[in-house]
Amino acid sequence: MPHSRVNLPTPAIVAERGVERLPRLALILLCAAYVLPGIFGRDPWRNADLTAFGFMASIAEGRASWWQPAIAGIPADGGPLPYWLGALAIKALPFLDAPVAARLPYAVVLVGVLVAVWYACFHLARTEAAQPVAFAFGGEAQAVDYARALADGSLLALMASLGLLQLGHETTPELVQLLAVAVYLYGLAAAPFRAWRSRLAVLAALPTLAASGAPTVACALGVLGVLLNHRSSYDAAKSQRAWLLGALTLAVVAAWAFDGWAWRLQPEVHVGSLLTLLAWFCWPAGPLALWTLWRWRRHGLRRHITVPAIALLVPLTACIGMDGSERALLLALPSLAILSAFALPTLSRGFSAAVDWFSVFFFSAAALFFWLYYLSMHTGWPERPLANLKRLAEGFEPQFSLVALVMAVLASVAWLALVRWRTARHRHALWKSLALPAGGVALGWLLVMSLLLPPLDYARSLAPLVSRLKARMPPEVSCLAAPEQNLPTLAALEWHGGWTVLGRGAIATSGCSYAVVGAGQATPPGWQVVAQVKRPTDRSGSAGLVLLKRQ
Repeated sequence: MPHSRVNLPTPAIVAERGVERLPRLALILLCAAYVLPGIFGRDPWRNADLTAFGFMASIAEGRASWWQPAIAGIPADGGPLPYWLGALAIKALPFLDAPVAARLPYAVVLVGVLVAVWYACFHLARTEAAQPVAFAFGGEAQAVDYARALADGSLLALMASLGLLQLGHETTPELVQLLAVAVYLYGLAAAPFRAWRSRLAVLAALPTLAASGAPTVACALGVLGVLLNHRSSYDAAKSQRAWLLGALTLAVVAAWAFDGWAWRLQPEVHVGSLLTLLAWFCWPAGPLALWTLWRWRRHGLRRHITVPAIALLVPLTACIGMDGSERALLLALPSLAILSAFALPTLSRGFSAAVDWFSVFFFSAAALFFWLYYLSMHTGWPERPLANLKRLAEGFEPQFSLVALVMAVLASVAWLALVRWRTARHRHALWKSLALPAGGVALGWLLVMSLLLPPLDYARSLAPLVSRLKARMPPEVSCLAAPEQNLPTLAALEWHGGWTVLGRGAIATSGCSYAVVGAGQATPPGWQVVAQVKRPTDRSGSAGLVLLKRQ
C-alpha cells in the first residue's frame, strides 16, 4: 500500500454509466479478426519477413546451427531466440507449409502483446492517483470498473494503431521484442498488486528483449525501472528493485552469449521524414497520448504516467538515433496505447463524434474500394482496376476462393453492425471513441487479406522471380553462387529455389556452374550471361538478377 494518499484533483470525471463493459464476445471476435488474417495463403514477403523466415528455415532444415542461424552462409545479427520460435514450429508441424507453421507462434506472440497491454493498463488505472474525481453524493465510477474500461480502451487503441498493422503480422524479431516490452510494462504496472507475477514478468522480459536483438533497449528500460521503483510510494514496487537488477544482469549475459551488441546508430537525422513517420505510424494513439500528458501534467510523476512514459522514451530515442527506424518505433506502441487510454475520460463529446464520423467515412470508403477491385478482378467491371492490375502485375491471374469471399462478406456485415451498434448504444462508455477506429482497421486488414491477397502476394513475394530463374536453368542444378546479394534474395533462392546458395566469396572460386549477380554488374571472366530476370511487378529496367553460366 502507498505511504500517503493522493490529494491532487484528477482531470477524470467519470460516472458509473461511463464504465460500461465492452461485451467480451465482441472484443474476442474483434481480436480474432485482427490477428488471424494473413496467417494462411501467402508466401513470406520480401525484406524483413522473408529474411527472418529464411533464418528459421535454415535451422529447421539443418542448413545452419541453432546457435548461429544463417542464410547462404551469412550469419544473423542479434540473438537467435525469435528464429527458434519459427524453427521449432516448422519441425513440430511438418504437415503444414513451413511459412504457415512459422507464423503460428508469432500469432500467439501478437495475442500476448494484446493481453499484456490490457493488464498493464488495468493495473495502472487501479492506482490511487489515476482514480476519477469522487462525487459529492456518490455515483462516480468504481475503481475496478473504471480500470476495466480504460484497459478496453488501451486494447482498442493498440489495434487501431497503423504502425502495428503490417509489422505485427510478420515473423520478425521485432514482434518478440514488442512482446517483451509489453510484458515489462505489465511487470512494472502490476508491482503494487501482483508481487510475484510482476517480478517474474520483468525477470523474463528483459533477457528476452536482449536475446531478440535489442540489448541496449533492455538495459535502458531496466535502469529506468529501477529508478522509478526507487522513488515509488508502494512498498511492493520498491521490493521489485532487486528483481529488476537481476533481470538486468540476465539481459547483459544473454546479449554477451548471443553476441547481440551492435552499433546501429545513424549520425544523420532527417527531421521531415521522422515527423512524417511519427504522424502516420502512431495514429491514433499518438495524439491521444499527447493529450494525456497535457491534461494529466499535474500528475506527471504518478505511476500511471511515469511507467508508460519511460517505456515510450527509450524506443522513441532509439528511433531518432536510428534515423527514423519504424521497427524501433514499434516498441513504443504499447506505451502510447496505455497513455491514450487515460485521455478517454477527458475527451469532449464533440471530439468523440468527430472521430466516429471520420472513422465511418474513411473505413467505409476503403472497404468499398477493396470490393470494387475484387469485382473488377473476377467480373471485369469496373474496367479500370483490372487494367491497372494487369499493367502493374505482369502475368498475374486472378484466383477465386469461396472461403475468402465468405470471410469478406461476414467482415463487411460485421462492420455495418458495429457502426449501428456504436451509434445506437454505448454513447457514454469511455472506450466509445476507439471502437470504430479499431473495428475499421480490423475490417481493412481482413478485406485485404481475403479479397486482395492473391495480387498482393504476387507483388510482395519473390517466388515469381525465382520461378522465372528456375525456368532458365537445368533441373539438375543444385548449387548457385550469389555473392553480394541481399538477405531476402538469398533466402528466396534457398527456399523457393531449393538450391545450395553461396552468399560469400568470389564466383570464380565457388565451385558452382551457375551464378547470379545484380543487374548492371560486369560479367566476370569465364562466365556467360544466360538471361536477366526480374520480378513481374518491377518496372525498373536496372533491377532484377542476371543469371550466369560457367564457360
